[in-house]
Amino acid sequence: MDWITLLRSLQSDFIKRLTSGCLLHCETEGQYSELTVISGERLKALREFCWQMAEKYKRTSPVRDVFINNLKGKLGEEVVKERLAAFVTEVDYEKRFGVGDGKVDFTLTFDPSVGIAVKSRHGTINKVRWTINSEEVQKNAVVVCILIQEEVNEAQPEYHLFFAGFLPTQMIKLKTGKISFGIEQLLYGGGLRSYLEDLQTFTHQHSYKQKPQIEKYTLQQESSYQQQKQQFIKTNLSPEQNDYLRFHNGDLNLLYVKLGDECFEKEQYNTAITHYNQAAKLNSKDADTYYKRGLTRYQLGDYEGAISDYAQVIQLNPYYGKVYIKLGLARYQLGDYEGAIADYTQAIRMNPNDAIAYKNRADIRYHIGDYQGAIEDYTQAVKINPTSSHVGDSKKAIEDFSQSIEINPHDVIGYQKRGNSRFDVGDYKGAIEDYTQAIKMNPNNIDAYCNRGHARYDLGDYQGAIEDYTHVIKINPNDADAYYNRGYARYNLGDKQGVIDDFQKAADFYRKEGKLEEYKYAREKILDLEIEESLDILNF
Repeated sequence: MDWITLLRSLQSDFIKRLTSGCLLHCETEGQYSELTVISGERLKALREFCWQMAEKYKRTSPVRDVFINNLKGKLGEEVVKERLAAFVTEVDYEKRFGVGDGKVDFTLTFDPSVGIAVKSRHGTINKVRWTINSEEVQKNAVVVCILIQEEVNEAQPEYHLFFAGFLPTQMIKLKTGKISFGIEQLLYGGGLRSYLEDLQTFTHQHSYKQKPQIEKYTLQQESSYQQQKQQFIKTNLSPEQNDYLRFHNGDLNLLYVKLGDECFEKEQYNTAITHYNQAAKLNSKDADTYYKRGLTRYQLGDYEGAISDYAQVIQLNPYYGKVYIKLGLARYQLGDYEGAIADYTQAIRMNPNDAIAYKNRADIRYHIGDYQGAIEDYTQAVKINPTSSHVGDSKKAIEDFSQSIEINPHDVIGYQKRGNSRFDVGDYKGAIEDYTQAIKMNPNNIDAYCNRGHARYDLGDYQGAIEDYTHVIKINPNDADAYYNRGYARYNLGDKQGVIDDFQKAADFYRKEGKLEEYKYAREKILDLEIEESLDILNF
C-alpha cells in the first residue's frame, strides 16, 4: 500500500471519529494531536495581538473583519506551532499585511525555503471547504487545514481546533487561480511530520517543487521479471495456456488472472487467491483483479478480506458499479447493516434501475425494523423487475420466459423480462442478447436500451454502454438517469470533461423534477471531479 492510500484510509477513519468526538487529544508540545484546545491566557494573548493588527490596518478594512480574520488565522497557526514545535519557524508578521497574506505561514527550521501555508475555517465537516490559490501553491510545500468548532468572535472563551488534514502542493495542479477542497480530499494530519522529514533529505538535492524522476524498471528488474516468466512457463503452463500468454504479448499478469478465474470456476478458491495475489503483485492498479479476489474471499467466508479488496477496487475506480452490491453483501455478513445500506444506496445511485440493490436494501431495512423503508424498497424492486424477489425466482422466470418466447418468438416483453432475470443472476451476456432482440423489434424501447447499457457497463464494455445511454437520450432528451449513467461510463474511459457535462445535465433535470437528493448527489460528484482534475496525485 502506498503512503497516499494509507493516509487517505486513516483520514476516512478520522472523519468518522470526528462526528462521534472520539479523537486523539495530546497536550504535549511537539506531539501529534487531532484536537487542540485554546483558552485562558493563551487565547487572551492571541486576541490582543489581533486587535493590534486590526487597529493597524483599520484604514483598509473594517476593524471587526480584520480582527476576526486575524484570529482565525492565528488559531490555526497555534495548532501547527504546537504540533510541530521546533521543527518549524514562524514567519514574522511585521513583514507582511495581516495573517496569511504573505502566502507563507511557517518555514522548516532546517530549510527556510520550504514553506507551509495554514488555512483555518469554521463550519460543519460535510460543508466546510478550504481554498488555496496558485501563488500559495507556488510558495509552499504543503497546505495544512484546521477546522474550528466554534464560530470565531470577540467573546468566545474557548476554541476546539481539529487538525483536519494536509495536502502536499505537489498534489495540486491548478488550472485556474484557486481551488477549494473538503475534508475528505485531505490526507491524515498524523502523516505531516513524516512527510516534512522526508523533504529534509530531498531538498538538499532537489527543489521540492520538482517531481522526482523514478524509473519504473531497471535492467536488473526487467531481467528478473523475464526469468520469473520463463520459469513459470516452463514449470506450470499447458500448451493451451502457453498459447494464451503468447496471444496477450507475454503479459504474465493476465495469465495469472486467467488461472485464477479457472480455479474459481472449479471452486478451488485458495488456489484462485494465490493466482490473483501474483496478478496483483505484477499490476497493482488492476481493479478487476481485486474484485475477483474479493469474490473469492467472500466464498471462503473471509468477509473482512473481501471488504478490503472491494475497497481497493473503489480506490482505483469509484465508478466500478457492481462492486457496491458485493461490498454490501460482505458488510451484511459481518452485521454492519448501516454500512451495507450505504453500499446498496450507492449502487442505486449509480444504477437507479438495479432491482437487486433495492431488494437487498429492503431485506436489511426490514431486519433492523425500518418497515416503511423496506416496503418502499420492495415496491421499487418489484416495479423494476417483478421477478426480483429471489435468485431462485429469477432462474425459474428465465425458464418461463424462454417457454413463452418459444411459443411466440415476437414477444418483445418476454425478451425484455428474460433479459432482466438474466441480469439479476449475473448472466450479462445473455441479458444483452435479450435486450438486443427486444430493440430489434422496437427500436424506440427506452427500457431495453437503458438495461442493455447497464449490462454492458457491468461487463466492462463502457463504449457500448455509452452508445446505449446516448440512444436513450436521443429518444428522450430529458432523461436525467441516462445522462447520469453515461457520465459513469465516460469516467471509465477517462473522458472527465464528458463526465462533468453529463452529470451537470443530469443535475439540471433532477432539479426540475424535484428530485433533490439525486440533484445534490450529482452536484457533489461534479465537485469531486473538478477537484480530482486539479489534484495531481503523485506515487512516490
